[in-house]
Amino acid sequence: MDLKPRNQTKIAALLEKGALIPNPLSIDIGDEVRLERLAGADVVIYPGCRIYGKDTVISSGVKLGAEAPATIDNCLLGPQVELRGGYFRQSVFLAHSNVGSGAQIREACLFEEEANAAHCVGLKQTILFPFVTLGSLINFCDCLMAGGTSRKNHSEVGSSYIHFNFTPDGDKATASLFGDVSRGVMLNQPPIFLGGQGGAVGPLRLGYGNVVAAGSILRGDYEGDDQLIVAGPRRETVTDNTPLLYRNLRRLVENNVYYVANLLALEQWYIHVRQRFFAAQEFGELVYQGALKVFAQAKDERLKRLKVVIDNMPASMKTDEQPDARKSELSADGEDLLKALSEDVADHIAADSRTHFLARMFPRDFDPDDGYIKTIQALSDEVTQLGTQWLGEVVDAVCERAVALLPSFTLFQNNRDD
Repeated sequence: MDLKPRNQTKIAALLEKGALIPNPLSIDIGDEVRLERLAGADVVIYPGCRIYGKDTVISSGVKLGAEAPATIDNCLLGPQVELRGGYFRQSVFLAHSNVGSGAQIREACLFEEEANAAHCVGLKQTILFPFVTLGSLINFCDCLMAGGTSRKNHSEVGSSYIHFNFTPDGDKATASLFGDVSRGVMLNQPPIFLGGQGGAVGPLRLGYGNVVAAGSILRGDYEGDDQLIVAGPRRETVTDNTPLLYRNLRRLVENNVYYVANLLALEQWYIHVRQRFFAAQEFGELVYQGALKVFAQAKDERLKRLKVVIDNMPASMKTDEQPDARKSELSADGEDLLKALSEDVADHIAADSRTHFLARMFPRDFDPDDGYIKTIQALSDEVTQLGTQWLGEVVDAVCERAVALLPSFTLFQNNRDD
């Protein structure tokens, strides 16, 4: 009987690099895993862990499986990341982020610096800005969350929270923004708190500094800041259910467009700002490219889900007693909308604002070794305002594409459907 582990030469090489593997016989490394992408210094791989995927990157100081076996499948892990147990697939974890045991983190997730989650958390297509904290027993797919300035002053999602991201009609055009990109990347916004045993029905938008009471179910947008929100249970009602009715079509389309616009703005931030910090990091270019892939996957997912809504419009119009101009317009021009949202942000969009900001962001004595968080939080109010203006202009430019294609929706004019 052969008791030698598969790829014992790779395991031996990791040990020679300085990795701590208490029980080498208990771990599995796939044939496709590239040894040159695995660091050894201060890496700890506990018994029962599995490492798969040709794109996998493990940086120095990573700890895997401290609480339970961990499976890593095509994930890119920055320095000092801790994944304590569970399944992690096609996602990116930046420096000092961590996740507790029992996790299921599926494709297109991005944990920025010091973002963290406790045990039994399920995520997919989720982006967490620095410091964001998720409690236990949470399902928080199809979201972007920002806010907070440190590990002591962070946005938090209470335990047993759920983002409802699947509709009875099955369209899943339900991505929600808790915060936004243009202000959130500056790491100077007040935190958002979502009380435990609660939920949010996507797609929705929530402003910074908002506190949502435990047990609340959010069903609408709360775009203002610094509010205490108590969403009580609805009274019991029983009515006829009409499939594919889309009563709040305007809000659904608007929030999906705005989410995609924020993704594109975040991509611009990575291309023009964050890339310089990754360049100074071990495996930084690989992790940076992994983050860009997350944004591409996220955009593709949102457009795919929006297309389902568009394809449902002919059937939806048949359910209406009176003609609906918005549904007709979305049916006719929806493909053009998808094409407009799929386009990359052109270099000329917000070019002047970007140039002004970058000149102040990166003076001649800029040193990436100071670190991303320290550098961003040291910016003056004037410079952060320039950065927010630039990214805001990117968001506006993307949204204007939708406004031009769907005039009957009167998008982004603060008039809401009933």
